[in-house]
This record gives sequence, structure tokens and C-alpha cells, in this order.
Amino acid sequence: MKILVLGGDGYLGWPSALHLSRCGHQIGIVDNFARRGYDQELGIASLVPLASLRTRVTAWREVSGLRLEVYEGDLTEAGFIHRVIRAFRPEAVVHFAEQRAAPYSMIDRDHAVYTQVNNVVGTLNLLYAIGELDRDIHLVKLGTMGEYGTPNIDIEEGWLEVEHKGRTERVLYPKRPGSFYHLSKVHDSHNIEFACRAWGLRATDLNQGIVYGQQTPDTALDPRLATRFDYDSLFGTVVNRFVVQAVLGLPLTVYGSGGQTRGLIDIRDTVECIRLSVENPARAGEFRVFNQMTQSMSVLDIARTVAEAYPGDVEVERLANPRVEADQHYYRVQHSRLTELGLIPHLLSETLLTSLFDIAREHAERALPQTILPQTDWRTPSATARTTPPQVGEMLPQARTVRQRSSADDTSTAAGSGAP
Repeated sequence: MKILVLGGDGYLGWPSALHLSRCGHQIGIVDNFARRGYDQELGIASLVPLASLRTRVTAWREVSGLRLEVYEGDLTEAGFIHRVIRAFRPEAVVHFAEQRAAPYSMIDRDHAVYTQVNNVVGTLNLLYAIGELDRDIHLVKLGTMGEYGTPNIDIEEGWLEVEHKGRTERVLYPKRPGSFYHLSKVHDSHNIEFACRAWGLRATDLNQGIVYGQQTPDTALDPRLATRFDYDSLFGTVVNRFVVQAVLGLPLTVYGSGGQTRGLIDIRDTVECIRLSVENPARAGEFRVFNQMTQSMSVLDIARTVAEAYPGDVEVERLANPRVEADQHYYRVQHSRLTELGLIPHLLSETLLTSLFDIAREHAERALPQTILPQTDWRTPSATARTTPPQVGEMLPQARTVRQRSSADDTSTAAGSGAP
């Protein structure tokens, strides 16, 4: 199958592209390198060093004998994604290409606007490209469990049967997101559902839990294939952050009481969920939703699990919660559809944590402890820019020309112009 992976240079997009490639699919990667640009903007960095995308693609060819096509450009430039789909002719598109951090979207007005324009407009451009060029393309879109919030009822997989005043209806599950980032994902979901209903598109919306881990069987084959390991207060996920704090001898910082319960998923399960979704496509006109998580834990329980697994003294420290969220709440999620397709989950274990501790120790000299504690109060809106997000439609210097590359050829052929 020909599969286009949007955001294929990112934390999850890169290992997903490798997993799909190894499973026999022909892969094209699209990226604008904006995620690398956020590091430059904010003075943060992946704990594990990252090779350039060109080096990664070459390494994959050397290790596996498999080729990856690369297209550099931005989804917010509508002509770019039209040209890519017309050139590559994918049967499926896996869409990771969005600003993915809730705290980043809450820094100030500029970052909220950037997040919503980048995410929502980029996805709209993609929907129109699919609708105009090939409505049979299956869109697999990465959403988030944060779209739902923490309702006092069970969270179903996307749809809810409602009975009201003697009548029944099947509706999209009500959403109560907790940040401008999560709101952008809700807008995406509604736009995609409408496109399926209006144009007969086929789409799978993967509402993903918090991802932890850094290695998959593919990324572990060569240091040049490594994916990101973020631990800072803006992009770091909670398990990875706690692991780095433990290794650095810092307290594990829990926001509020730590009673916030969240869905979790191992990075190895994320890439397998992508494969299962792609290889079992939605029907024409169907908007289906999978809750992509394998277990749920409170933040305090996660901290205690990390502390107990670490071979040394670890303190757990509570901080005032900078976020707008319930400290204690009901949380029960239906998440059976991916296991029905064949997912065999990896649950958070001492073995996995030990491997993460080893990775963190190996690269501890790269850690920036000053980036770990939260700097943004979500209750205090700021119209004054604290840092400058990238302008939508402005490429990073190394990617000003949209290029199509083969992993077998380091020469570049112009494919138009675009931006991140």
C-alpha cells in the first residue's frame, strides 16, 4: 500500500513511517521541520540527539534496504499538499503534522493563534486535496483523548447514543477540551466528520492517550534512527519527564493533588495502532473513532510507579497546578476497537522504565533542568508575545524549497514552493 505520513520527522511520525515501511508498505514522508524549529524558539532540545531527516532516511535504507520518499513543505500552503498527493498517489494518509503540545498553545495569544491556524487550516487543506483528487484515500488522523475532557460518564469511542424526551439519536461524543491545542483537535474532528458526511470521504480519528517511551524495534537498529525524547514542561510527556527527573536527582513534580487520571500508551503500541488502522480502512463515507490508549493511571500513581522502579532515592513533590483541570474526577474509557483488530498492548512496566532510565543516564549531560518546571499559567491570558512562534507559511532556512527526495538519491528535484 502507498502511504503518506504527514509529520513524518516527528516523535511519533518517524517511528510510524519506519514500522509501516518494514511491514511492506511504500512510504512517503511530508514535513516542514517546524518541531525542530520550536526547539530553537524555546531553547529546549530532545534528550536523545537527532539526526537530520536526510541522514535518517539514508540510515534506514542502509539498515533495511527500504526506501522512503521525502517531501518538504507545509500543509497550510494548499497548493503544496495538492501537488504531493497528485505526485505520490497515496492509498492512505496518516496525519501527524500538527503542533502537538497543549502548554505551547497556552503560552500567549500568538501561540494560541498559531496552533489553531496551523492545525485547523492545514487539515482543511488536506481534506480538500483528498476530496478533489481521490476520495477513496483513507485518512488516518491523530487526535487526542484530551478532546473529551473528564466527563462524569463513560467515554465511548467517538459516538454516543442519546435518548431525549422520547427520541433517540447517535451523535458525536460531547467534547470539553482543556486548552487551545485540544480545541484545535476538536475542530479537526468536526471538520473531518463533515467531509465524510458531505463528500463520502473515509476517515479514522485516533484519540490517543499520553505516549511514553522512546524506542521501537526499528528506531533501536541504529543511533541515526532515534526519535525524540522530550521531557521539558511544554513538549515532554509525563512518564518521560518523571524518568528524566529521577535520573537527574530532581523531585518528580506532580501538579495539584495528582489525582488527574489519563489514558496512556506505549510508543510501540502507537506505531502498531497506526498499522492496524491503515490496513483495516474505514468504509466510504464513514467517520470512525478509536480511543488509542491501553491503560489509565492517575498522575500521582505514575509518579509512584517511576519512583518505585528507580534504583535510588526519589522524592515526589506537589506543585500548584498551572492548568485548568479537575484534580479528582471519574474516568472510564471504552477502548476495545483496536484490540479487536489485533493490538496486543504493552503496559507500563518496570522493564520498560528500566530501559528509559538507561537512555536518560546515557544522555544526561544533554539535559536542561531549567526547562522542566512549568512557566505558563493557563489562568492568566497574555496578549504580549513571550517568544515568537513560527509564522504559518514560513519555512525554516534548510527547507525553503519544497523538495521531493528518494532515499536512494541525495539530489533534489523542485516540486513547488511551500512552508511550515
